[in-house]
Amino acid sequence: MARTPQDVTDAELSVLQVLWDSGPATIRQLTDTLYDDSSAGKYATVQKLLERLEDAGCVTRDRSGVAHTFRAVVGRDELIGRRLRDVAEKLCGGSLTPLLTHLVRTKRLSARERQELRALIDQLDKKGNPKGEAR
Repeated sequence: MARTPQDVTDAELSVLQVLWDSGPATIRQLTDTLYDDSSAGKYATVQKLLERLEDAGCVTRDRSGVAHTFRAVVGRDELIGRRLRDVAEKLCGGSLTPLLTHLVRTKRLSARERQELRALIDQLDKKGNPKGEAR
């Protein structure tokens, strides 16, 4: 049975992060990026991680070249959203409010981050209230 993308392990997440940051890559390229000593054992580990990610629908493989190339098909934002919804479901009865409130209160936001958050809330308010009516 295929796992859903929120089930990725920390090691699989490391592979996805390289693919998100650098784009499509071969097993050798990923191994060289992830490890200082890219031994045969490390190569086999990355290969297994990619197989699991492929089975989970997180990466695709291009078999057209001599060396297969892998690319992420699940986006960083999508995975973040799934994981946060999963945490909210487990810890907060499905509500994101306690989770978001905790994050905002415990991490000091810069002026820029606060402005971006205000702009996002304003944008969401406009979308949820198309006629511009007061609630």
